Amino acid sequence: MAGQRTHVTRGLRFVLTASYALFFALMFTLVAGVFRQSLAGFLDRQVHENLDQDWAAIKGYLRIQKGVPTWYFDEHDTDEAAIVGRLRRVYVLINASGRVIQGTDLYASLGMDSPAEIKSVLETGTAHFRESHDPHGVPYVIRSGAVFDEDHREKYFVAIGRSTSDNGKLLQRFTWLCIWLIPLMLLGGCVLGWIFAGRALSPVLAVARTAQRITGSNLSLRIPTRQSGDELDYLIETLNQMIERLENSFRQIRQFSTDVSHELRTPLTILRGQLEVALFTAQSSEQYREAIVDSLQDIERLSQIVRALLLLSQAETGQVVLQPTTLDLAALVKDLSEQFQIPAEGGDVRLEIEVPPQPVMAELDRVQIERMLSNLLSNAVKFTPPGGRVGVHLRAEEERAVLRVEDTGRGIAPEHLPHIFDRFFRVSGPAAESPEKGLGLGLSFVAWIARAHGGSVQVSSEPGHGTVFEVTLPLHGVPREMRPDVAAPANV
Repeated sequence: MAGQRTHVTRGLRFVLTASYALFFALMFTLVAGVFRQSLAGFLDRQVHENLDQDWAAIKGYLRIQKGVPTWYFDEHDTDEAAIVGRLRRVYVLINASGRVIQGTDLYASLGMDSPAEIKSVLETGTAHFRESHDPHGVPYVIRSGAVFDEDHREKYFVAIGRSTSDNGKLLQRFTWLCIWLIPLMLLGGCVLGWIFAGRALSPVLAVARTAQRITGSNLSLRIPTRQSGDELDYLIETLNQMIERLENSFRQIRQFSTDVSHELRTPLTILRGQLEVALFTAQSSEQYREAIVDSLQDIERLSQIVRALLLLSQAETGQVVLQPTTLDLAALVKDLSEQFQIPAEGGDVRLEIEVPPQPVMAELDRVQIERMLSNLLSNAVKFTPPGGRVGVHLRAEEERAVLRVEDTGRGIAPEHLPHIFDRFFRVSGPAAESPEKGLGLGLSFVAWIARAHGGSVQVSSEPGHGTVFEVTLPLHGVPREMRPDVAAPANV
């Protein structure tokens, strides 16, 4: 398993590294491509601007008188001589009839005497730019336009050109430089990607190492957060919450197994003892009959435990489906509470019932609500001493109903309250004395039924003064089916 985890980690780091390297290479290629296009555009604009400057210089130095061109410049001025020499390097002068008056050797090979272009320029007077190549493949940009003679009577076609071979070589060198840099970028991306991936995965590896130490017998460990508030901290918090739920589940399972074994072992031991006593000591059929009756009572108690556990197990796995119907909760509470009037009077306990005079309509499962109220009333009457009081109160508050069952019994110690809804939990000590011993599952059912209906149950108690259970139930929107995530309270 360790080797497999290492392989997975290295594989993920390799994938991240390759992604970084590919990203760097693609970004470099994209940036280089954009920069090359920008450079090419800049060089083209520069050539056009230079040709425009050359054109302005031609108009300043060239004079045409009676069809004869003359270049006026100071021959002793080396700068002017150099400018005129450059202008006449690629140059042609053509009259309106198409006759070449003056030109260099390259004009014909560059197509600078195109009749169509001459006609267009002389008719419109606008400047033309175009690209051409000499016989050796050297690229040129040609700029053509119209000029007038000194008398401003005749129009002439003039074309000049500039070689762009240097620009092409510059772009070519830049392209090759980028091609050579791509492998270097890949290598640099791999190195940086390997480092960054290692740093990015180090918290994940720390989480994995901590998670490896968490087992079923050691669920108290938690993964420490980095307090950065990022996605990894959110993941760690989620994992810690999951581990906490697992810890609670394992603890409940262990406690449940212990409780079940204890609850089943006691009646089984009693049953075994009764049968052994009857087998070895009974002398008459009446003694056998008493032993069988006692055994049947213990068997019935075992059956009750098994049935109750089966129902709770079905509730936890979502197999219990609520059957909500529209009912008058006030009438249900009043009628069911009145059924406990006789048992309460038999124990010299005063039962007070207070419900609203008007109907309290709600969508609830009648059977489950009756089970819940019966468990609460049964416990209240059972643990209230003679001369005490049990009160049942119902009130409606907007979209919910609040059911309150209170008694003046011995109360529950504060240290027992957090466990009052646990399975098989019974309060020990004098406060637990009662002529009847329950299964320890009634309040677990109360909590489950309340939550199954989307409500809640709260308990408060003061030793020597009594206990109060308050159940809150929604009047509408009861879920149709119990789901495992809401089927039972966490401590049921």
